[in-house]
Amino acid sequence: MANQLSETERIAGLIAGDENAFTLLYQEYSAKVYRLAYKFLKSKEQSEEIVQEAFINLWLSRQKLETTGNLWLYLYVITKRLSLNALRQVYKSADLTGKLLQSIKIDHNSTEEDILAHDLEQYTDKLIEKLPKQQQLIFKLSRIEGLSHKEIAEQLNISQNTVKNHMVEALKTLKQNLKYSDLLFFVALIHRF
Repeated sequence: MANQLSETERIAGLIAGDENAFTLLYQEYSAKVYRLAYKFLKSKEQSEEIVQEAFINLWLSRQKLETTGNLWLYLYVITKRLSLNALRQVYKSADLTGKLLQSIKIDHNSTEEDILAHDLEQYTDKLIEKLPKQQQLIFKLSRIEGLSHKEIAEQLNISQNTVKNHMVEALKTLKQNLKYSDLLFFVALIHRF
């Protein structure tokens, strides 16, 4: 049933307090939330706790969600913040720090990091494809091809000011759609291209 409903419909159900919608979302995303938490904490028990906290957080703040938002991105940010807070607690304890360092040596898995980065990259690519054609072209020439505003203006036979305006609008649109992500992700995104 989860696959029959769009993301928008599932988020709308969650906002409305539909426990069935919440259960379906939990079934869909809990494993990804666990893997993300485990990437940071390298502890099965702590990662399971983060999963519970992340979904409690989601339920309690469901009224703040927007139906057009990206639920995985929202859960990603919640999970990352909870995991980093848990790490701060670990670093306050010498014993826990030793256990964490030992776990990292035993169980480093860059595959999970690659999967998460790939998910976020795919979402970003979809956002870029939704930009108006001229903005999309200018954004790609700037961030992918690495052309300067002057070079883009010459290539497209438009003014540098027009190029700048399109870039400002494109970045504003991307930032607005990535509002659930933290600033570091957005900065990494705009420098990635």
